[in-house]
This record gives sequence, C-alpha cells and structure tokens, in this order.
Amino acid sequence: MAKALANPVRQRILRELEILGEATSTVLAERLGVTTGGTSYNLRVLAEHGFVEEVLERAHGRERWWRLTRLDVRFPVLSGQSPEFRATIEQLNQLWLAEDLETFARFQEVRSRLGGWGDAMPYSRGSVRLTLEELAEFFEEYLALLKRYQRTPDETPDGARTVLTRFIAFPDPEEAT
Repeated sequence: MAKALANPVRQRILRELEILGEATSTVLAERLGVTTGGTSYNLRVLAEHGFVEEVLERAHGRERWWRLTRLDVRFPVLSGQSPEFRATIEQLNQLWLAEDLETFARFQEVRSRLGGWGDAMPYSRGSVRLTLEELAEFFEEYLALLKRYQRTPDETPDGARTVLTRFIAFPDPEEAT
C-alpha cells in the first residue's frame, strides 16, 4: 500500500482528483502531461489499494470515470516497520513534504489575487505537554474533526473551496528524555 502511494505520478493523480472530484484517465493525462496509458495504469493500481474507485454511473462505453475514496490509511509505528517499509515511508514523507512546500509557495504567489480566500489562512504554531496516550487521543479527535467537514463534490455547498490541511506533531528533540 505504501509503495503504491510513494509514486509521484500517483500522488499527482490523487491531488487532481481532490481538485476535480471526478475525472477520466484522459482528463488526468492532459492535466498531468502524461499518457492516458500511464494514468489508466496508475488509476488501476490506486484502485487495487482502495484509494480511488470507478464512478459507474458516469461510465460510457470505454470511458471510465474515477473519484477518490475516503480511505483511512494507517501505517505501523516506526518501531514496527521493517527497514524496507521504513525506507518507503521516508520516501513518501519526503514526497508529501516537497509537494506541501511547493503548493504553499504557489499559494503565497497568488494570495493577493484571491480576495477573501487570500485572507483565509488560519495558522497556529504551539506546543502542548502530552503523554503518548493523550497524543494518540488528540490525533484521533483531529481526524474526527476533518471527517466532519469532508464532503463529496455533490455535497459541497456553493462558494466552498478545497482547503488543504496538514497535521504534524513530534516530541521536542531538545527536551531531555
């Protein structure tokens, strides 16, 4: 599953489906600048792992439509990972972080032209003192909050936009253990 996600083309497909809601491999190929064969193959790999699904009601002949699923992906903790799996997760984390930084830089470039959406950047940088159990509970509550606001394209109210959210929490390496 992690190897399926650690592919840059598949990450771009997932991002495009997040933006578009639903798309064909042809639409995705045009947006990504890759072949339709490449997008079709990668969509099938993503579907095998439950990340995307076909939109059967939109299928016409050979034209297949795809959308994201809301799969809750959980990886084993670091101490429970094999060296190979750990390397894949590290590759995936680097891919995600690079994408996040690039996306944030693009937002900063266009922010002044977005009207009210340019002001819509809640930001919090802080710290809390937690036990391991409390941190796990904190994260589950955060995920529950996200799920409360996740909507399919047909459930999304007018005027809504995709808002990218990121959560990262880690022990302060400067604090003595």
